[in-house]
Amino acid sequence: MTAQTFRQITAHNLKTFRRNYVSEISGSLGDLGTFLPIAIALAINGTVSLSSTLIFSGLFNILTGLFFGIPLPVQPMKAIAAVAIARSFHNGTIAAAGIFVGACIFLFSITGLLRWFADVIPIPVIKGIQVGAGLSLVIASCGNILSSLGWIRPSWADNLIWAIAAFIFLLVTNVYRKVPYALIVFILGVVFAVIRSALAADLPSFALWRPYVVVPTPRQWSEGALDAGIGQIPLTTLNSIVAVVHLASDLIPNVRTPSITAIGLSVAGMNLVGCWFGAMPVCHGSGGLAAQYRFGARSGASVIFLGILKLVIGIFFGESLVGLLKRFPSSLLGVMVIAAGLELLSVGESLNTTGARDIMKANFGLLGDQRQDIAPMLSDDDRRKRWTVMMVTVGLLVGFKNDAIGFLAGMLCHYGYELPGLWEKVRRRWNGRIRLQ
Repeated sequence: MTAQTFRQITAHNLKTFRRNYVSEISGSLGDLGTFLPIAIALAINGTVSLSSTLIFSGLFNILTGLFFGIPLPVQPMKAIAAVAIARSFHNGTIAAAGIFVGACIFLFSITGLLRWFADVIPIPVIKGIQVGAGLSLVIASCGNILSSLGWIRPSWADNLIWAIAAFIFLLVTNVYRKVPYALIVFILGVVFAVIRSALAADLPSFALWRPYVVVPTPRQWSEGALDAGIGQIPLTTLNSIVAVVHLASDLIPNVRTPSITAIGLSVAGMNLVGCWFGAMPVCHGSGGLAAQYRFGARSGASVIFLGILKLVIGIFFGESLVGLLKRFPSSLLGVMVIAAGLELLSVGESLNTTGARDIMKANFGLLGDQRQDIAPMLSDDDRRKRWTVMMVTVGLLVGFKNDAIGFLAGMLCHYGYELPGLWEKVRRRWNGRIRLQ
């Protein structure tokens, strides 16, 4: 990154925050519906250090905001987290998984494999990954978070009544977008959590962070890498790097979109540093970007604010926050996750419009600084094929709960449609050689 680019990003961050600081602060909290439940679950089991997770994720929030200038989230690595929670991983095992994934992504980035991989994926498949991730968030929220709530249970501050109220409020803010939904809901949730913690005599206390180093044993290296790390690599590559770059370009076109390689190196660096200190393995995700954008974030200033908040809380309160965060209402978190999912679902709408990157490139191909109209608009048959490829990707991704399976299914569907054209090219080339002979 050049000094001029850094100055431009800094100017954009400052200008956006000064004009819309309420929206930026509200947007910064949009991804907490994903971050908090996983971080709390891992901290309760002793798998990660909550203070280290807050401090390092906060530091990474600040750095990504400074260098990328967009509300890029710092999210848990969900595949690793799911295995770690189910099997009660030791902190060395989850650290090994995160470091392994970070090392693989670093290798893919510096060799150019990541860039090549992103270039060969058709836009309908990328859109399918994004829409599938959004639908998965909605399903997970309804099935895992909200389904356990009753009309008046588990408490007066966390029940279906509050979930319905939060959802109605969300629908209202679809019309009045300037209302800082996430900020209002977060403050309400913190108030409820403080009251419940005070009644249980379990309020946070002052406790300075005491850093320590986690060194995995050989057995933890093999268990973490093989049982959790390998399954995370396709999810990180597809949803946290490729999809997030395309989504950033769609949502925030007025800001320079980070390159695939830059995002890959960012993901690698976060895990090659933080996991050694007991922090949760993290990545950048399209769901988090959609959530933060939905709730008002438009620049890196939003995540810089969030990062500073995490740093302060992690350094001075750390592990004592577990009890308070456990009492944050699931009803409110669940609706925030639904909002993120719905925002991500909406990107599928641009699949067959000039907003899609491949259509824009085809119709307005860049040649130096000149735009040339070099291709016609899509036919009805092309639209149907593209829609089918996207929905095959979505269906298999959601059905198997696996990004890699959805990706492979979408690619097979895409190349299935390409076979007649490829066969025709081969036939023509073969006939041409026969004539020359």
